[in-house]
Amino acid sequence: MIEIRDPGLWTTVQDMGRMGKYHLGVPPSGAADKYSFIIGNLLVGNPEDYAALEMTLIGGEFVFHKNYIIALTGAPMETYLNDQPLSFWHTHQVKEGDVLKLKACPIGVKSYLCISGGVNVPDVLGSKSTYELSRIGGFEGRRLTAGDNIEINETLPGALKQVGKSLPLEFIPSFSDFQELRVMMGITGYLMNDLALKTFLNSEWTVSHESNRVAYRYKGPKVSFTEQHPPFGAGNSFSNVVDIAYPIGSVLFTNEEELIVLQNDATTGGGFITIGTVISQDLDLIAQSRPLSKCRFITVTIDQAIQARGERKKKLQTLMEMLKNNF
Repeated sequence: MIEIRDPGLWTTVQDMGRMGKYHLGVPPSGAADKYSFIIGNLLVGNPEDYAALEMTLIGGEFVFHKNYIIALTGAPMETYLNDQPLSFWHTHQVKEGDVLKLKACPIGVKSYLCISGGVNVPDVLGSKSTYELSRIGGFEGRRLTAGDNIEINETLPGALKQVGKSLPLEFIPSFSDFQELRVMMGITGYLMNDLALKTFLNSEWTVSHESNRVAYRYKGPKVSFTEQHPPFGAGNSFSNVVDIAYPIGSVLFTNEEELIVLQNDATTGGGFITIGTVISQDLDLIAQSRPLSKCRFITVTIDQAIQARGERKKKLQTLMEMLKNNF
């Protein structure tokens, strides 16, 4: 068991997400930065989808009531175990009574505490992930608060062999204040004129403070719509369409000076112009983007998107083999 003495700013239980329920109005949720999350599980010898704790900006304080094997990944936080510095991207052994303290991260947004055996909370609709808006999954459907006690499954056989291992530098992501985000164009982008499309692709966009696990908001230059009269039932704005299903990663223009990119806790549909979709690998980059950081959007084809997915899968498989072979 782990006692939550201080939950930090926003800590929830997440796994790889709740698949196959989007058509019912239930988004996938799950780890916002899946790359960091998967690596954390690999470091402690877990399957990649075991539930862990996702922390946002400030980590908090946790007391271990049993011996565990842990790893910290994602946005690097100043971290102490029993007041001694503890490193990210390493596998550590903690003992009963140990106290883990994590302060704010100077770069990035999301950090992960992965434990061998995984966090033990009930499955809801096939996942342990927290979806707070509907209060389902995770720990009582909510973020953690002081005094919560989180059950942890038994440490997996062989996990002790992982202690002391660290992630090679080439696998550690950078947490930059500028990102290039790959997007597949389409859906209802035809409702923006050619100049607007060029402006979208040739401009820098700035992350707004209102960004969260539902959607990231970006401010940028003014764009213009084609001024086609919205169809019956779509409202009066030129940015409106008849309601459509939104893919996770959808790039929506709600008005002429703001766009949003839907994240893991997104609404499943709506009536805004959808210019395209950010590829799944780059949603990790968005999740680690701090307010006022900037990005550009770059168009890719479906073949390029599939290639990017394959390259990351191959990279993680290589890492898994390295960890198994005691590099």
